[in-house]
Amino acid sequence: MMPAFPREELDAMVGHWLEANRRCEEAGDWRPLADLYTEDATYGWNIGPDQDFMAVGRDEIRDIALGSEMGGLDGWTYPYQSILVDERKGEVVGFWKQVADASRPDGTPYEVLGIGGSWFRYAGDRRWSWQRDWFDLGNVTSVFVEMMKAGVLSDGMRRRLERAASGEPIPGYYPRGESPVPIW
Repeated sequence: MMPAFPREELDAMVGHWLEANRRCEEAGDWRPLADLYTEDATYGWNIGPDQDFMAVGRDEIRDIALGSEMGGLDGWTYPYQSILVDERKGEVVGFWKQVADASRPDGTPYEVLGIGGSWFRYAGDRRWSWQRDWFDLGNVTSVFVEMMKAGVLSDGMRRRLERAASGEPIPGYYPRGESPVPIW
């Protein structure tokens, strides 16, 4: 079992995290969030039955998870809808939305439907040691296709999707079960 942390400390970390997220959204640069992870932290997610993503260490979190993987999502927001804190385990779960800065002809924003979220493990000293994200890949794909057909997908996202479709290896992605650390 992970060490216990005072609830006040965890609540302060969540507040610090949310404020840092807000600043990064405004700046269109998520990389500064890397400072809120330990040097040896891991950050990963699953993208289907055959592939996982894993960034190992603060530098990979900054450069890959928060850098190249967030590339093309400039202007998107990820408002947290609910946050659950377990001070006994030092863990936090946050549920968020994915909302594009582009709108449909009727004025509604493009938004990924389904449930998205992050599961964090706190290490103390205002830093996470572990983060795992989940999202509905089917709904992510659907909204990107809709945006592509409408001609509102960003140039960065188009380049990113072309790179993924090229079959070239993408840093941080591993065949299921071959990640340098367990995804879950």
